[in-house]
Amino acid sequence: MTSPRVFFYVQHLLGIGHLARASHIARALVDNGFDLTMVTGGSNVPGFPGHGIRKIALPPLLAGNAGFSGLVDGNSQPASEDYLNNRRELLLHAFHEAKPDIVIIEAFPFGRRQMRFELMPLLEAIKSTVPKPILVTSVRDILQERAKPGRDEETVSLIKSHFDHVLVHGDPNFVALHDTFPLAKSITDKIIYTGLVAGSVAQPSPDKFDIVVSAGGGAVGFDLLRSASESARQSSFQGTWCLITGPNLPEADFARLYADSPENVTIVRFRQDFPALLQNARLSISQAGYNTVCDMLRAQCRSILVPFTAGGETEQSVRATRLEALGLAVALPENGLTAAMLTGAITSALDLASRPEHNLDLNGARQTAALLGQML
Repeated sequence: MTSPRVFFYVQHLLGIGHLARASHIARALVDNGFDLTMVTGGSNVPGFPGHGIRKIALPPLLAGNAGFSGLVDGNSQPASEDYLNNRRELLLHAFHEAKPDIVIIEAFPFGRRQMRFELMPLLEAIKSTVPKPILVTSVRDILQERAKPGRDEETVSLIKSHFDHVLVHGDPNFVALHDTFPLAKSITDKIIYTGLVAGSVAQPSPDKFDIVVSAGGGAVGFDLLRSASESARQSSFQGTWCLITGPNLPEADFARLYADSPENVTIVRFRQDFPALLQNARLSISQAGYNTVCDMLRAQCRSILVPFTAGGETEQSVRATRLEALGLAVALPENGLTAAMLTGAITSALDLASRPEHNLDLNGARQTAALLGQML
């Protein structure tokens, strides 16, 4: 019996959160006997999608700025029409070569509208294939709220026209899709909750830091990192700190942090053992991205969350607010964040007697693999 073939499209534009979540799912699929081809379209990130996962890297496209305005190529130049046409042809060729039983498209049509130039032709190619592969969209639990009229209706139309299932990587006891997507009831028959996609239980790390500060991919986290560095200098707490800047932090900003930080602060760009560091840490300080929060919940680590809100982003604020309401984190505003505010929150968090406990479902990767098997 041949292994079921899966074609998995993932495009990360700014941070690495979409790629990290998809990589956890990809690992579960491979471990469960699927023949997986993962197509990525962002910048190269060391360690992702992971060892043993077949990957096709399209010419990179990135967001022009934190507001996701415009697309730039790997040289940070506006993507030309020829560049986009070449990507589209490479994607369609990869699809036809893979001959998949299942196609997973991450985020679209709930997000990644910038990629319509290649995803709409892919949808048409899938529809015309005989036999037609099962088509699912893979989305996180909290969606960006849409300000422009008609966007949600267009999403529903595409779901009904092309997609067999909507895999929501969340626990409906925490957040349900209808909480951030008003028209969810019109596609209820297609929605399947998988649980949150957290990494597996981490192997112990030989390194131990009392406070771990992280900025995701790092493209937009400098203010948080700078405030944490100043807080480490001002705080009476004399424990060890680790600031993980992310691979996308500009070199000049990295150099400023390195020069200004006190001796008890270690600064690195990336730690592949980040989940293990959280298990050892007394406190995590981070933005409120999906993957970081899943790692925090897995480690049951005390946490301070500073949600990313630039460009009208709402997703992280919703997540941070809900976690604070459950007593699982302290939420601070990104705008106006100061070292003094952070220091006060750190003092309060470190005074807590025990690690936060919860019953949220974190087994979304394994359950996604099981669900896809059932679909076949």
